[in-house]
Amino acid sequence: MAGQAFATENFNPNDTKGKTITCKAAVAYGPGEPFVVERVLVHPPQKMEVRIKILFTSICHTDLSAWQGENEAARFYPRIFGHEASGIVESVGEGVTEMKEGDLVVPIFNGECGDCKYCKSEKTNKCERFGVSIMKKEMDCGGTRFSTMDRKPIFHFLNTSTFTEYTVLDSACVVKIHANGDWNFNPFIKTLTLLSCGVSTGVGAAWNTANVHSGSTVAVFGLGAVGLAVAEGARARGASKIIGVDINPEKFIKGRAMGMTDFINPREDEKPVYERIRDMTDGGVHYSFECAGNLNVLRDAFLSAHEGWGLTVVLGVHTSPQLLPIHPMDLFEGRRIVGSVFGGFKGKTQLPHFAKECMDGVVKLDGFITHELPLEEINEAFDLLIAGKSLRCLLRF
Repeated sequence: MAGQAFATENFNPNDTKGKTITCKAAVAYGPGEPFVVERVLVHPPQKMEVRIKILFTSICHTDLSAWQGENEAARFYPRIFGHEASGIVESVGEGVTEMKEGDLVVPIFNGECGDCKYCKSEKTNKCERFGVSIMKKEMDCGGTRFSTMDRKPIFHFLNTSTFTEYTVLDSACVVKIHANGDWNFNPFIKTLTLLSCGVSTGVGAAWNTANVHSGSTVAVFGLGAVGLAVAEGARARGASKIIGVDINPEKFIKGRAMGMTDFINPREDEKPVYERIRDMTDGGVHYSFECAGNLNVLRDAFLSAHEGWGLTVVLGVHTSPQLLPIHPMDLFEGRRIVGSVFGGFKGKTQLPHFAKECMDGVVKLDGFITHELPLEEINEAFDLLIAGKSLRCLLRF
């Protein structure tokens, strides 16, 4: 198989196990400052930690907003961003038994420790120790596992930090996709990066959070990777009408390829978007998804849901201190609103099955990767995302 030679090429964990690794990484030294690709030190994993050789990583809007200084991560630099990737286990720390050197893995920001009250509950995918906070404390047993060549610490990001050839994570944030020596999944290593965040978040919101049913109507606000993943999930569930809303009409072509049936550009008509959607759907959609991180868009999404049974799912990252633009009396009309993190997936226990469904073609992943560049061109990759020209730009090492 073609992928096998690549996955194991120049990779011998015996050469590096227990040692500090020198490798290249894209380091941010301040909010909005260009990334510097340089040599860094990656220290061995400690108890319950895993060191991973990253094969591919991709850029998410969460990386963009954090790098631009729109959240509390802006206070901690230098930092290695990135949280979508696929890779191979290089070594494991004391106590890690569920994976070993050479296993094919995906890092996740929303970990699953398996021990807290949330992980033991079937009602949530929240984890008490490894949740969604951008400001997640550094590795639990003290300090960062990254440092500059002159031994100054480099901060982690979102439990993951994947803009680097090697990274160290808590084992709760590492999902084994396939064991060492069995590379049936190998041809899909590039697209597996999408499961770390964007695709899992969008498809999972449609499947797990909303439970979109066959024949239902759906509206998706914001046609980035997460919004298109929602559409793909709704398509797979048999939704009869999927309306895409975005101010960039160039995204409609990609949206139609992923199952969207109708499109609205808010700038093309002064009539409120929610009124236009109500006209198209006999009063509103069964499910609306807000994927833009904009409060005005969120209100439109909420009012687009049908009275009595409509559900709005919030997926956009809202960095503004402003509160929900919804009057409490609005809820008496029977519309509901809920947030969704990582699509409701429990990472370690449910993501492997979702990965298999993707590999089996239940969810189509190829259209999400629009560009591929070497890590050295990471600043150009961010420019593509800012300009709205890429869904996911894959960075290779």
